[in-house]
Amino acid sequence: MYDPIALAAQEEKIISRNQDRKYYRFRSARFYGGIATADCVGCCLRCRFCWSWKEVIDPHRWGKFYAPEQVSSRLNQIASKSGYYQVRISGNEPTLHKDHLLKVLHTLPKNLHFILETNGILLGHDKHYAQALSSFPNLYVRVSLKGCSEDEFHQLTGAAPQAYHFQLAALENLLSAGVVCHPAAMISFSPFENIQQLKKKLKAIHPQFYHLEIEELILYPSIEKKLKRYGILFHTAHKPYNIPPEQI
Repeated sequence: MYDPIALAAQEEKIISRNQDRKYYRFRSARFYGGIATADCVGCCLRCRFCWSWKEVIDPHRWGKFYAPEQVSSRLNQIASKSGYYQVRISGNEPTLHKDHLLKVLHTLPKNLHFILETNGILLGHDKHYAQALSSFPNLYVRVSLKGCSEDEFHQLTGAAPQAYHFQLAALENLLSAGVVCHPAAMISFSPFENIQQLKKKLKAIHPQFYHLEIEELILYPSIEKKLKRYGILFHTAHKPYNIPPEQI
């Protein structure tokens, strides 16, 4: 068991160098109807279903350092070449190294729509982080909940179960700051009653959150093997999508 806030501090020492941050690739992706993507290194969770596990678990080994201006320039180039109007930082956890992320957003052309995909841990822990994000009208935040309860969160991530509440607090902090956001949830391991309980909690934060985005597990062979090792069982009847990692 670990504390994701403490882990975030440890990870930042590895993936940060002044305002620079480590990234392991830049690419176009077909999600959201087409989006320019920068895949970063470093995360404060250890999700047992993670498709980029090797970068998460060994940040020393992967990636190169890029300045914020370089990242925004690369995203702009990919978007322009592909005819996209959306960009994102993905792969690991974009909210690590706050100064870097804010600088990327500041230097990004304002005609581009930035989708921030985050586990919400740091935004829930520090309400001032959410307030800083409110300066960017072209920002949209997608908070990805790891399970539907404390127990599921602990089972799926190995983190202290009480840290699950940081994810819900992230939505509250973002709404309070006036940042447009929505929740998504990994429910592939959740019984029906847990999903309904989560929906009630989300509705209490904002009525529209009741209709949360459903994340379904992409069951690569390596992930299936790891889940079996941890004894994690499926509760959903949905079949996993057959999508190669490079297209996520």
